[in-house]
Amino acid sequence: MLENLLSTPLTETFTLSGVASVTAASIVLGLIISVVYMKTNQNKGYTSGFATTLIMLPLIICIIIMLVGNNIARAFSLAGAFSIIRFRSVPGEPRDISYVLFTLAIGLACGMGYIGYGVIFTFILCCLMVILEKTNFAKPRGKNMQLKIMVPEDLNYDDAFDEIFTKYTASSKLEHIKSKDFGALFELCYIINLKEDVNKKEFIDELRCRNGNLNIVLTLSVCEEKSFG
Repeated sequence: MLENLLSTPLTETFTLSGVASVTAASIVLGLIISVVYMKTNQNKGYTSGFATTLIMLPLIICIIIMLVGNNIARAFSLAGAFSIIRFRSVPGEPRDISYVLFTLAIGLACGMGYIGYGVIFTFILCCLMVILEKTNFAKPRGKNMQLKIMVPEDLNYDDAFDEIFTKYTASSKLEHIKSKDFGALFELCYIINLKEDVNKKEFIDELRCRNGNLNIVLTLSVCEEKSFG
């Protein structure tokens, strides 16, 4: 039985029972992948739409593969149909893209009838995702933040904040400088990594003492809209 699941492609035996089995398998495996994605992204947050998409993609790819089969003409027609589609959503994080490719591969395996391989690959990759998340693999000790500081034009900003950055941050990098109000002000944009247990209010208060109490914005994440200032 297991040998048949691993080695018998559905495209050669297109039966109603076979279609039902691969369809059910693609839905179940997509649901498992979606649950793992939600569990491993609880701290970062996720959108319900993307989690739902991870369930739909394996089934969609499975259906496409079954309909195309070994027919070359259908394959070229399908490629032409997909070429007119324009994806307007903003690309997500690399991990999100890997989940999309993951579901596409599982849908491809199910559509070709290799349900056993789909189950094995789903189990291996889901376990890998959970292990990497639980062990905090490749995660920095701190969290990168974006800091925007407004300074007057007569302030020498090259080393004005070095002492404060050394005290409160593990690293800091000046990304860009922009003039404001016809050159009367300058906006400095830094990417910083705050040290652990740093009081953000004290950090901002010291910066205000240096920039003349002008506007300061500390964005907790470049992709988030939470800020202090």
